[in-house]
Amino acid sequence: MKIYTKTGDDGTTGLFGGARVKKASLRVETYGTLDEANAALGKVRWALANSPAAAIDEVLAPIQSELFTLGSELACAPGKEASLKLTLIDQAAAERLERAIDAAEEGLAPLTNFVLPGGSAAAAELHVARCVVRRAERLLVALAEHEPVRSETIVYLNRLSDLLFTLARRANHLCGVADVPWRPRG
Repeated sequence: MKIYTKTGDDGTTGLFGGARVKKASLRVETYGTLDEANAALGKVRWALANSPAAAIDEVLAPIQSELFTLGSELACAPGKEASLKLTLIDQAAAERLERAIDAAEEGLAPLTNFVLPGGSAAAAELHVARCVVRRAERLLVALAEHEPVRSETIVYLNRLSDLLFTLARRANHLCGVADVPWRPRG
């Protein structure tokens, strides 16, 4: 099987279920950003390897699969999602992320100011992934203004960005590196 089909040479792409849409459509931009978020998590997982924060990888591994599932859902023509035969992101997935946030916060100093991205390499990569997930969330909310979007997917991305922020703080803590506080001018 060849990787190229030439069917997208006209600037369109096929959705699961047969519909074709412009590659610049909000739907394609949204699931493309989810793909970017997934790639960013892959880079986080690489940065965690052999670091004092390596245990964070256990939290991220299933999330990559969930992001792929969410992207698959969005790559479907509206109303064709059941044809995927996948378990879609649901409230339980968001609740699992909440439990992971609570666990990651254990032993961290309370937040007393805003934190800049940085500290350890793993934390910096987690912050990049957080920003990409936030962008995906904004795009998904925009898509929901025009097309049906399940609310569980928006909640999931909101929790995921919170988790990535908390894991960045956890990574710094495990690496013995302080969070970088924001010091406003003036």
